[in-house]
Amino acid sequence: MKKFLFLIAASFIHGSYYSQATKKTVPCYDLSAVLKVEPTSLYKPHLDASRSFGIKILHNSKTVSKYVSNGKFHKIKKSGKGYRVQKLDYSRPWMVSKAKATLEKIGARFSKETKGHTFTVSSVTRTLEDQCRLRKVNTNASLGISSHNYGNSFDISYIRFNDVVKYNPKMEAALEKVLKYYANSGMIYYIKEKQQSCYHITVRNY
Repeated sequence: MKKFLFLIAASFIHGSYYSQATKKTVPCYDLSAVLKVEPTSLYKPHLDASRSFGIKILHNSKTVSKYVSNGKFHKIKKSGKGYRVQKLDYSRPWMVSKAKATLEKIGARFSKETKGHTFTVSSVTRTLEDQCRLRKVNTNASLGISSHNYGNSFDISYIRFNDVVKYNPKMEAALEKVLKYYANSGMIYYIKEKQQSCYHITVRNY
């Protein structure tokens, strides 16, 4: 099998998920070596949950197309009840069916809790090539595999509601209340990212 070399960089929203010792600016990494990098105890459950869906790490567009054609990936609509998806420059609007359904449930519950308001999805599924492109504009990104590489993670901004970028503590509290509900139900894991003002959500194979 041809040996692929990739620059594996978790996006700027995952900067704290791997040890600072891995934070280096280098041109390329061997995938087998990067897989050995240990995630933090906070992030490990996300990766374990991602791997439980039977999706292999997404290398490029071809691997995404493979999962689309065999029915494993489903397209995320640009908008739905309670949510909007912003323009995706470094990710793709495809996820496994359970992740898609969970996003829709979170959106619907948020809409009900807030009487019709919407939150914004800022990132969805990424390939390793997407992360290479991201690395070019974010050299401070940490190394490591992202749960976004498996098609069951997405990010929700907590400073963009109703398509308006503005700090809104009432909406943020409502969003976290909804996320806590699904986390306590065993359906998701989530991490609040302070630097990038988003919640990183990983859907579990419940």
